[in-house]
Amino acid sequence: MIQFLQMGCLFLVLVSVLHYPLVFSSNIPFSSHLCRQDQSLALQQLKFDLAIDDSASADCDSNGHIPYPKTFSWDSTTDCCTWDGVTCDRITGQITGLDLSCSQLHGTIDPNSTLFQLSHLQKLNLAYNDFSPSQISSKFGWFKSLTHLNLSNSGFSGRIPSEVSYLSKLISLDLSADLEELRFGPHTFKLILQNLTQLRELNLAFTYISSALPSNFSSSLAVLNLPSTELSGKIPDEIFHLPRLQKLNLGSNSDLTGHLPKIKWNNSSSLKELDLSSSGFFGNVPDAIGHLNSLSFLDFSSCYFSGTIPQSIGNLTELNNLRLFSNNFNGSLPSTISNLVQLVEFDISSNNFSGDIPNIFSNFTKLKSLSLADNLFTGLFPSSVSNLTKLESLILSNCSIAGPIPSIATGFPNLILLFLSDNLLTGEIPSWIFDLPSLKFLQMRANHLTGQLKEFGYNLLEVLDVGDNKLHGPIPRSFSKLVNLTTLDLSTNNFSGGLDIGMFSNCKQLRRLGLSFNNLSVFSSHKDMALPSSIGRLYASSCNIRELNFLQAATRIGQLDLSNNKIYGKIPDWAWSDWQSSLFYLNLSSNFLTAIDPLHDFENLVYLDLGSNLIQGELPAPPPRMFLFIVSKNNFTGRLPSPLCRMSTLVILDLSSNNLSGVIPKCLANMSRSLSVLDLHDNQFHGTVPTKFGRESTLRSLNLRNNKLEGTLPQTLANCRALEVLDLGENLLNDTFPKWLGTLPRLQVLSLRSNRLHGPITTSRNKVLFSKLKILDLSYNVFTGNFPERLFRNLKAMMISDRRGTPTFYIGETFYHDSVTVAIKGNQIELVRILSIFATIDFSSNKFEGDIPKYIGNLSSLRGLNLSHNRLIGSIPQSFGNLSVLESLDLSSNQLSGKIPQQLATLNFLAVMNLSQNHLIGRIPRGPQLDTFENDSYSGNAGLCGFPLSRNCGGTDMPQQPPPFETDEEEEDDPGSMEWRAVVIGYGCGMVFGLFMGYVIFLTGRPKWFVRIVNEDGYRMVMEFKAKKRRQKRRG
Repeated sequence: MIQFLQMGCLFLVLVSVLHYPLVFSSNIPFSSHLCRQDQSLALQQLKFDLAIDDSASADCDSNGHIPYPKTFSWDSTTDCCTWDGVTCDRITGQITGLDLSCSQLHGTIDPNSTLFQLSHLQKLNLAYNDFSPSQISSKFGWFKSLTHLNLSNSGFSGRIPSEVSYLSKLISLDLSADLEELRFGPHTFKLILQNLTQLRELNLAFTYISSALPSNFSSSLAVLNLPSTELSGKIPDEIFHLPRLQKLNLGSNSDLTGHLPKIKWNNSSSLKELDLSSSGFFGNVPDAIGHLNSLSFLDFSSCYFSGTIPQSIGNLTELNNLRLFSNNFNGSLPSTISNLVQLVEFDISSNNFSGDIPNIFSNFTKLKSLSLADNLFTGLFPSSVSNLTKLESLILSNCSIAGPIPSIATGFPNLILLFLSDNLLTGEIPSWIFDLPSLKFLQMRANHLTGQLKEFGYNLLEVLDVGDNKLHGPIPRSFSKLVNLTTLDLSTNNFSGGLDIGMFSNCKQLRRLGLSFNNLSVFSSHKDMALPSSIGRLYASSCNIRELNFLQAATRIGQLDLSNNKIYGKIPDWAWSDWQSSLFYLNLSSNFLTAIDPLHDFENLVYLDLGSNLIQGELPAPPPRMFLFIVSKNNFTGRLPSPLCRMSTLVILDLSSNNLSGVIPKCLANMSRSLSVLDLHDNQFHGTVPTKFGRESTLRSLNLRNNKLEGTLPQTLANCRALEVLDLGENLLNDTFPKWLGTLPRLQVLSLRSNRLHGPITTSRNKVLFSKLKILDLSYNVFTGNFPERLFRNLKAMMISDRRGTPTFYIGETFYHDSVTVAIKGNQIELVRILSIFATIDFSSNKFEGDIPKYIGNLSSLRGLNLSHNRLIGSIPQSFGNLSVLESLDLSSNQLSGKIPQQLATLNFLAVMNLSQNHLIGRIPRGPQLDTFENDSYSGNAGLCGFPLSRNCGGTDMPQQPPPFETDEEEEDDPGSMEWRAVVIGYGCGMVFGLFMGYVIFLTGRPKWFVRIVNEDGYRMVMEFKAKKRRQKRRG
């Protein structure tokens, strides 16, 4: 009987072995303990050594796993083979698998851990726990049977031991992390690739490899995931031809270079994911890319690819994600892209694609994200996107899209984000945009949109930016219902009427509000209706604000622009107290403030503009961390506060147009290591210019104009190698011409006008000096001698003709624009901004003698030339006909003789000319511009005749064609000489209007859009134009 029972049991065992796999996992019930006792004790000790921490597996959720403490089920009274995460061999009871991923474990795993007693492990997964600051022990190399090892995102750090390369049976290795906490030794990475010949999956994301990629990868490799590993060198072509490769990710390795193979890849039928983003790959995308017909994910973003996209890309019909943004692709989009109907994401932004945006999107029924932004497209809004019912994100910013937005759109029920900024869109905002049920982010700034804002049908909106358009009318009261708003920017439009800012009191999430540069009158109707405490940035320039009560709850405000309003007196005490800890940007310029409280308690303030107010008294010491400090155009008096000398972070210091006095502290020269701008003009400073400018100077602009400074120019200014603007005019300086300033490589503006400088102007025979100079003003001094022709030969920047399309900008920087005083139409005018193309020379009111150098005619970008009130003789050079963009010419009050060159008639942009009080003779030339000048341009020349003078020349005063003028051989050989006929007439006429009418615009404040200056983040510099004399009016 016993023998029979034994045979029966053996039979049941055999049936079980045949029917079930050879491993035992926790989901198979057992009636007896299969687990070996020593291994059960090892697991129990491991559980004891590790704590449970809810935050240890916080990243699991984002990876689709639910974290929970698996070791809670480890009960010593039960079979360990039934424990959660434990797998046993069905025959031997040996633990062969341990999966503790996402188990919320926290603690260290050191070489003495009982984990290493589980010597028969085949699969080990410890991912998404927190074992910091553990290092990967060399004992991991003892698991000789291991086929799968996953230690990713588990807090291990330090060097990866070479013993990992002993795991020759490994099929899958994952050591990836969120940070570069793990690093390979010099040869470990190569050993792993050399010894692990069965490896199919290798994931080392965010480990620190810092070496070149070898070519000896396992031919079994299906997944190679090496992003952000500091790989370098050229990628071997062998990687692209691994026959079983399904996923290749080498992204975010900026020092890894290479190009795509031009021949068909060996893995063409297997490769599904290819990511080379943010690497050094370059060159064209070859036609061979079209053979990767299994590809579902392609990311070439932020590389150096160029050329056109091949038509063969249309063969990748399985693509779900196509990312080509931030490269140098050009040309038009291939029509075959319309074949990619499986696309969920399509991003080609930040390239150089051109032509019309093709209407190829109507069949992209699965598309969720589309970005064509920052390209060179032209044409209309692509109507084929308007029926994409699954689209969630549409970004068409900065695409030069013109015309109206389609008035009808049948799609977009799921649209969350719509960006159309920086285009040429016109017309009204169509009503369907206001009725998008899922819309959260809407940006349409910097277009030409007109009409009024309508009511939004839904209140999910979080960001609304329609700044810098032509919208008008009132702000809809319904905006108060947009309770999820975090950003609202309505600045630089034509909105009008009163705005009760209390309407935003219910927008408890509002952090940024832009109202600047409209026709609004902002007020608060009730003291309890204030902006919410969440507000962090408020831009309310030019809003007719008188009271600040609406800011009483804004205790966390960081950026505040209240410039150009009607705030009188002083800032309320409660505001000064509440803002001290939060404010870092404060602009109160162009108000009517008369006093200011101390600033030293503003611990975070780095930007302060109090310019153009009525503030009196002594200058307050700025806070210690100040970056920009502007208090110009006030009534501050007294000496500079001593704390200024201790400010090591100050970059821009503008104290101009006050009544400050005393000696300029020597420390300001020492501060030039940090200072970029030092502007003290129009004050009462006396003494000498500071002398100790060091070699580490970063000074870009130094303006000490109109003070009472004496002595000589300090030669240490030659250490300021970054200097672009130097204005020491209208002082009492007594020195000779500082030719040593010519060694400054960036100097563009030099004004020494109205001083006591004397002697001849000398230059170097061997060095090219002043090569970047565009404005040179030596007027009202006592210079003598002949004009040095060598000086004019050095002015290379003035020899570059302005042609159509030449980019123009203002000299200066983001928060400060340089100014200079120049003579225009006989008046001394302060230009509050200096155009980069503006070039002028003013040597007037000195004692220069001799002939006018012919070489001046080669300075073809000159717009103003004033040599008046000197002792010049000889004739006016015919080469002045080369000055093709000249707008103002003053040679009056000299001793010039001979005829007026007929070549002056070719100067089509000459708006001002004064040749009076000389000894000129002959017929006055006729021409389109010369015929606009009146008698006073020629008075005091007894020998002149013809129009517009009443003195007849004895013949008809018909317009004359200018004869070709002669240029001496020396001029023809000079490489800087420019051909006057190269000027583009249309551009020149526009420039005449632009430069001179621009001054009128600033004087009158119209048109308003031109005077406004505000950037994307709401920062702006309020620049005023100050004329010392009104422009001369022509006699009617």
